[in-house]
Amino acid sequence: MKKPFLFYCLLLSVIAVKAQKPETAQVLVHYKFSHLRDTTKREDIYNEAMVLFLGPNASAYKSYDRQLQEALLKKQLQEQMAEHPGNINIQRKSMGTNTEYYQFAGTKKLVRKERLINSYLIEEPMPAIDWNIGSDTASFAGLHCQKATGHFKGRDYTAWFCPDLPYHNGPWKLNGLPGVILEAYDAKKDVVFKFDGIEDLSKMPKAAPVAVNNTPQSADGRKVMIFGMEDANADPNIIQLPANAIKTNEKEFAALREAMRKDPNAFVQSAMAGQGMNVQTGPKPVMKIQVAQGPTINNPIELPEKK
Repeated sequence: MKKPFLFYCLLLSVIAVKAQKPETAQVLVHYKFSHLRDTTKREDIYNEAMVLFLGPNASAYKSYDRQLQEALLKKQLQEQMAEHPGNINIQRKSMGTNTEYYQFAGTKKLVRKERLINSYLIEEPMPAIDWNIGSDTASFAGLHCQKATGHFKGRDYTAWFCPDLPYHNGPWKLNGLPGVILEAYDAKKDVVFKFDGIEDLSKMPKAAPVAVNNTPQSADGRKVMIFGMEDANADPNIIQLPANAIKTNEKEFAALREAMRKDPNAFVQSAMAGQGMNVQTGPKPVMKIQVAQGPTINNPIELPEKK
């Protein structure tokens, strides 16, 4: 006999995530990420703007495109709720990837954050890349960089790092050089993290505190959830894992992702019930969610090692 769907979706919530001491980002690096996912369509390259938040002992790599789309979506929602509280119609475009990578130097751990209504954390040891630092140099936005080469996840990478920025992090899972990695690419340039700017957050004025009840509300006072979006009160400059995230592993997360693909409406309702929220039922569906077919990927960013 199959287990109830709700129990299946909430199975992982037994394990809570231990609070990680938050850090305030001091530097923000922008990248133009490109990835040739399908080698049979070399003209169809995936592109996305990404950002790397750097703190003294931690970093967070996430989608900048997604942050901009979320801000726009929240603004549209608030405007429509004010003008037409009973008839909200938002055309949601692609939000960018919701996968984020956190590196913690103190514990030498890398945590990947995924989101399927709830946030899920998959932890692994910090990658140890055997870099070879060469004598070649280059300049990015006036920052002096050195060249390094190394093999990681089936690809030979070239990385340009800045020794004047005392961080050992880089985009995605790249790390381990005596300075932040400002640009990196594999030998075929199928995967490219192109430098696109840098910001000194330590010299910027602190943002005004966000109101505690900043979540959009309808005319009758009910809070409105936007599925797949982050907490409206979150400060992007704070590097911290979400306290309410669910710790899982690759196998369990793959099962959850498949469950959402097969029946997204049931998955969403189960997730809402698991958060203690009321799920409206009746002859008319409250929502209809469609999960788009993912792209063909025969050239994943992580390749199997040749034996």
